[in-house]
Amino acid sequence: MNSKYWKSPDKIPNMSSIFSKIVNGDIPAHIVAETSEFLAFLDVSPLVMGHVLVIPKKEIDYIFDMDDESYFGLTLFAKIVANGLKEAFPCKKVGVAVIGLEVPHVHIHLIPMNAVNDMNFSKEKLKPTNEELAEAAAKIKAALTLD
Repeated sequence: MNSKYWKSPDKIPNMSSIFSKIVNGDIPAHIVAETSEFLAFLDVSPLVMGHVLVIPKKEIDYIFDMDDESYFGLTLFAKIVANGLKEAFPCKKVGVAVIGLEVPHVHIHLIPMNAVNDMNFSKEKLKPTNEELAEAAAKIKAALTLD
C-alpha cells in the first residue's frame, strides 16, 4: 500500500474527545457493552429510544484511518450489539450510520428502525430522562450475548 495514503493510528494526535472522557470514566454514560478495545453506550440525545454509539477506546478520528484488525473488530462488536439492540427494542432493522463530523472520535450509530425517517439526523432529538436511559441500557444489556 502506498504510504502516502496510509496514516498509522498511532500517529493521530490526541483528540481528548467527549468519548475519550467516557472511556476514562470522567463523564458518566449508560454503557451497554464493553470489551478491552471497544465500548457501546446510549446516545443521550437519541433519534429514537435505544440509539447506541459504538466506539473504539483508542482515539482515532476517522474510521478509515483504523488499522484493519481494529476496523473489523469494531464492526463485529457493532454487529453483536445490534443483535442485542434488535431484541431489546423490536424493530424492522437496526440502522447503521457512520458520520463522524460531530465528535472527532470514530463512532458507529446503531438505531432501531421501523421507518426511514428513524435515521433522519436533521429531525429533533429525543430528551430522555436519566431513568429512561438507565432502563433502556438495562434492556439492551439483558439481551446481549458477548461470547
